Amino acid sequence: MSAHRTVVHGGHVLTMDPDIGDLPVGDVLIEDGRIAAVGRDLGVTDAEVIDASGHFVLPGLIDTHRHTWQSLVRGICADWTLADYWFGMRLGISPEYTPEDVRLGNFVGATEALSAGVTTILDFSHCNNTPAHADGAVAGLRDAGIRAVFGYGFFESSPGSSRFGDHAARIADFHRVADTYFADEGLLTLGVALAEVFGQPWAMTVAELEAARARGALLVNHTGCVFGGVIVRGVEEMDALGLLGPDIVHVHCTDLGDADWERLARSGGKVSISVQTEMNMGFGRPVFDQCRRHGIAPTMSTDITSLNSGDIWHELRFGLACARADAFDPILDSAAMPESVPVTAREAMDWATVNAAAALGMSDRIGSLTPGKRADLQLVGGPALEQHPHIDPYGTLLFQTTTADVRTVLVDGRVVKRDGRLLTADLTDVTRRADAAAQRILDRVRAAGRTLPGTPPGALAAVEPLAQPFYQQAVAAAQAALAGAGR
Repeated sequence: MSAHRTVVHGGHVLTMDPDIGDLPVGDVLIEDGRIAAVGRDLGVTDAEVIDASGHFVLPGLIDTHRHTWQSLVRGICADWTLADYWFGMRLGISPEYTPEDVRLGNFVGATEALSAGVTTILDFSHCNNTPAHADGAVAGLRDAGIRAVFGYGFFESSPGSSRFGDHAARIADFHRVADTYFADEGLLTLGVALAEVFGQPWAMTVAELEAARARGALLVNHTGCVFGGVIVRGVEEMDALGLLGPDIVHVHCTDLGDADWERLARSGGKVSISVQTEMNMGFGRPVFDQCRRHGIAPTMSTDITSLNSGDIWHELRFGLACARADAFDPILDSAAMPESVPVTAREAMDWATVNAAAALGMSDRIGSLTPGKRADLQLVGGPALEQHPHIDPYGTLLFQTTTADVRTVLVDGRVVKRDGRLLTADLTDVTRRADAAAQRILDRVRAAGRTLPGTPPGALAAVEPLAQPFYQQAVAAAQAALAGAGR
């Protein structure tokens, strides 16, 4: 059977591959979902042609941390703190999601990502209230046609009345999901989203790590983002026990000291930054400077559309502003003015392309327009005023681009958006179903007697006494390990 061939012709090709560079006018040849060639004029005549003239052609963007299921409660957290989010979303709204809600939420969220040129997401899926919820989450991603790491979450949203069973049942269900959906390589790959460290007995966290690594699954963890307590810490203890590694994406990291940063760097761990949630919900400044000082390549996360945009273009421009401002502050404090920017727009594009691909362990597949990689790419441009004239391509992308400017998107060589129109969903039907589902979810929240966000007095400080025994378990295990090693 002859290969299906597509040539993206005549665009300004930004490969993000330092060996190939940028082609002001170039072609990308795709054969059976794989990039076969990139060049100035490939002279291909026996292929479907996508006319890219007047457009930038670049890799699809990669989001390294997205709670995709929350797309059904878009914007509800606009004026919530992190504590409000914990009690209102994680313990208030999540228990009222049905498996079909999770499926629809993941479909809506993944479709939204595709429309914005985000072709790969790390789905931190922590609304697995029953095995059927986990099935729904996988189905929503699969039906959307996005490339994703499905991060199976172990978080218990109803601690006092679990519908799932004990932690061992969750571990068993993770293995069921792995066997059912991930036996063959496809657009979806397997991951594990750890329950918050010290939010449960230490042995449970170790069991989640062991289950993930037994399956070769990518790990993702909320790390060091709650100030004034031990919850979501644990870098020191994990390091002492040999549990850190290059297979963990650490999210936020806003409350880590230099010693923990050195541990992450030594382990090869990856870092995902969520600028909008971190700064709006009050859990610290984004950690671009810490990544720079410790030699860690930053990546970007849209995190929660229950607060902010699912459009990673916003995240990139806000992130670049933060990274520059942090570098400028010491200069301004010395009564001087900066003479250059510390991070360029071109360098910032690495955060959501090559850096992110490496964080997900997918550098051999995605992140750049390199022959041999999968054909995940986008065409940005079109008639909008903010896209003309094209003077600095990276400046236009970082500071001028919106979802509406993402005109055509391909995943694995398949066109999912063409000339500004999504091909994978009837948006009138999808938005109608999303509106109705959101209303039902919130009706159930009210019927359960909850007032959102329902944050108790003392908020996260009230969690600290519960976390301390679990923290002490980890400390004891780490001390025993160090003593056994003679350290």
